[in-house]
Amino acid sequence: MVINATRYMTNGLLLWVDDEIEQLKGHIMFLEKKGYEIVTVSNGTDAIDQCRQRNFDLVLLDEQMPGISGLETLSKLKEINPSIVVVMVTKSEEENIMNQAIGQKIADYLIKPVNPNQILLTLKKNIHRKAIETEITQTQYQQNFQQIAMQIMDCRTWKDWVDVYKRLVHWELELSATDSSMTEMLQMQKEEANLGFAKFIKQNYLDWLASSTHPTLSPDIFKTKVFPLLNEGQKVFLVVLDNFRYDQWRILSQELSLSFDIDEDLYFSILPTATQYARNAIFSGLMPNKIQEMFPDLWVDEDEEEGKNLNEEPLIRTQLERYRRKETFTYHKINTQSDADKLMQQMSQISRNPLNVVVFNFIDMLSHARTESKMVRELANNESAYRSITLSWFRHSVISDFFRQLTQMECKVIVTTDHGSIRCTQPVKIVGDRNTNTNLRYKLGKNLGYDEDKSLFVIKDPRKAMLPSPNLSTSYVFATCDSFFAYPNNYNYYVSYYRDTFQHGGISMEEMIVPLITLTGKKR
Repeated sequence: MVINATRYMTNGLLLWVDDEIEQLKGHIMFLEKKGYEIVTVSNGTDAIDQCRQRNFDLVLLDEQMPGISGLETLSKLKEINPSIVVVMVTKSEEENIMNQAIGQKIADYLIKPVNPNQILLTLKKNIHRKAIETEITQTQYQQNFQQIAMQIMDCRTWKDWVDVYKRLVHWELELSATDSSMTEMLQMQKEEANLGFAKFIKQNYLDWLASSTHPTLSPDIFKTKVFPLLNEGQKVFLVVLDNFRYDQWRILSQELSLSFDIDEDLYFSILPTATQYARNAIFSGLMPNKIQEMFPDLWVDEDEEEGKNLNEEPLIRTQLERYRRKETFTYHKINTQSDADKLMQQMSQISRNPLNVVVFNFIDMLSHARTESKMVRELANNESAYRSITLSWFRHSVISDFFRQLTQMECKVIVTTDHGSIRCTQPVKIVGDRNTNTNLRYKLGKNLGYDEDKSLFVIKDPRKAMLPSPNLSTSYVFATCDSFFAYPNNYNYYVSYYRDTFQHGGISMEEMIVPLITLTGKKR
């Protein structure tokens, strides 16, 4: 028990392996004064025995020793404990030795003679990095907290809100990476920001639609991003990741930055932030009411049984024809592995086209599966886990191969989405007839009953929002922040089932401010 107490009072338990260990007493005393417990041995055999008996936080391993060499010792130590942290210390600067050591996943490589501060830095990097990063990140966020709060209060334009959202996502990723206790404080700040953002949208959204002065909206994507590239003679792949948030993009960007130069932008999804409206608006270049008016055979009303996004390819064609564009294009929707396999088989062929549009539905399917499956909800039990699954999908699915092939092609890649999603926690009661749509973040109908809640955004004249109106008395009601609609009938069951699920269709930064990215393959 005494040994354990001593062990946990130290900054770390180290094993130092060196055939000239007696000459390192000064270094050892320096580290002991810094709070480290150090076990010393003079050869590889003793080092292996020690590692069989004890768990060390880090091993300092001399490469050149009589008997078993440092590299041989390293191999044996990794067999005993594959996750053991080993720092190689050597007089040799031979590239071959370095490569072998790195290949065996050493944590660091130091060239003799080493000074105590060098070693201390290595220890901090490899033993204390997490704690130091957490402390520094928390301190920096605390210093930024008041600035962000003031920035939220001072938001006047859509650009201001984009800046705030970017800043909040930055700190969300930083804090989640360090398992910080500050995440709750950040969540409160995000909620405050979403309250302000909802007020801003309620005050400005209809004005945007009535004016030419507005941020890039869903119908503008082709006009502002795709067509200019085609005009330059560029081949374009438009990749739409359904239900893709900015924080998820920030995670994926770290992977893509190795192969692509990135031009990052954000745009605003139209309301409702749902596939039927937002994605059809992207592909048609029109607001929903105009789609219904101009192409009634391509628009499907909410109360119809037919799928709401089955006409995307013809909608793209209508937009190209309306702008008198002659480019040939292909359209691919990836829902299953067989869809993906088919796409990959066609890559060399479709790359000849000026424009190719590819829709990946995985993230949206994940979001819905999380609602319906307790197992999936456990796997993605918070925002960080949700991002992690997105990253795992990207790394281990066909989309990784897809982007790898795109790097080999002379083309521009536009990565975007139709909308994001928000984790919903607050139920809001609403009453509708049997024809009312099922979405939890927006409702439309002719006899909607709800409390005059200031958090709701009610549009009684759908024409002002450029939305279809199935009936003369149809109105739209949008949930804001992290609320979701629940019917009074069987209310408790309904709330417990849908609380803490990711939904979309309403008003929040996560749903409306979404990625619009241009990628250019790096020349090797």
